Amino acid sequence: MENETIVLYPSPGIGHVWSMVELAKLIQRRQPDKVSITILITNGFMDSPSLLSYLHRITLSHSSISFRRFPSISVADFLEFIRLNDPNVRQSLLEISNTSSIKALIIDFFCTSALPIAAHLQIPVYYYFTSGASALAAYLYFPTIHKQVSGSFRDLTTTDINIPSLPPLPASHMPEPILDRADPAYEAILSFCLSLPKSDGILVNSFPELETASVKAIADGLCTPDVTTPPIYYVGPLISTAIDESEAIQHKCLSWLNEQPTKSVVFLCFGSRGSFSSAQLKEIAFGLERSGHRFLWVVKQPQENKTNKQIHESKLSVDLDELMPEGFFERTKDRGLVVESWAPQVEVLNHESVGGFVTHCGWNSVLEATVAGVPMVAWPLYAEQHVNRVAMVENMKVAITVEEGDDGIVSRFELEKRVKELMDSDSEIGRRLRETIEKMKESALASSTVVDDFLNLILS
Repeated sequence: MENETIVLYPSPGIGHVWSMVELAKLIQRRQPDKVSITILITNGFMDSPSLLSYLHRITLSHSSISFRRFPSISVADFLEFIRLNDPNVRQSLLEISNTSSIKALIIDFFCTSALPIAAHLQIPVYYYFTSGASALAAYLYFPTIHKQVSGSFRDLTTTDINIPSLPPLPASHMPEPILDRADPAYEAILSFCLSLPKSDGILVNSFPELETASVKAIADGLCTPDVTTPPIYYVGPLISTAIDESEAIQHKCLSWLNEQPTKSVVFLCFGSRGSFSSAQLKEIAFGLERSGHRFLWVVKQPQENKTNKQIHESKLSVDLDELMPEGFFERTKDRGLVVESWAPQVEVLNHESVGGFVTHCGWNSVLEATVAGVPMVAWPLYAEQHVNRVAMVENMKVAITVEEGDDGIVSRFELEKRVKELMDSDSEIGRRLRETIEKMKESALASSTVVDDFLNLILS
């Protein structure tokens, strides 16, 4: 019998690779003996030693999952880097097909340039959308918005964008790559969105109970008024495991959390790339101090450009004494811990001492907090995180939001207010959030994955 394999192609970046690996592990669990999995890994953009060690661990622990690393390509532009890897995708598919029957190619949204390659080779192509249904609704509907709006979103300061299932969204809060209509990335993302319905289906890292409004709008065809919506498979929640398990187990923050009362700590972490200016870091420090609550805060190297809120290397050296207000550590030593660059987020969120989460609204983080039953303060920074935020606050009702001032800074008073709303025992807002997130946690744990339907289709 000919070997059957499924090929997965994530875009660069730890979050996207982690999520795709979790999908591979799910497929392996559901079809342990029937199909092997090959994951294509780019080389030369957003690489890190910790990612390589993680992939090595997965290879050792999951015999039916293998990785093919492409030759290194050096280029600064993200989308150009992916396009330049198209010949590597084609060559890999041809080589794999010499020994196996490729049942499907599953691609990341940003790897859309691989779709016509697979189609030419008569390989079914599916998207794996690493964000949720709300962001998918926005991207499916983007070609319609493109026809309705003539200017750049970042310049439409008084205009709201209406996306099926979502509350009105300020134009300037549309996903980052499409804010500037003159940016080449705008046309690239538009092309990706137009290609979504051309696939054989879309797998989404979410579950229907979490995003009922967006799931219904997509199913009803409201997001694709001019074309047929492809089959949608909600295969989540897929939660990423620690990239370095030994480092996670030994991290000092877990020992510190062991000493804190139940549900007493607010955890602040802004993803693998989220970063702030020095001025914003000081405001956060003052806000946490004023709140009176216990806190665990992950701080990365600051950005002095207020418009740039992400970095590409998450473990740069950080001088905490230089960044914090004078006397901050002494004044908060009995109730706060600040750590450099990284903390084992899944382990932290599932610790009994953690009662709230201030997050950048990256989808992996949203799912991790939901599965752990931890309510959130939503503080979006880049990418599609503003879309996630409005869905989290208005539709899912698992978060409250912070508001920036006219200077682009979230003030100490604003953060203090939101932390108290989230964490105070007598806060009605916090009580409602905790009740809702607990119900979502139960739904997530009971969620019956539909990946079997997808596998039965492609393996039949």
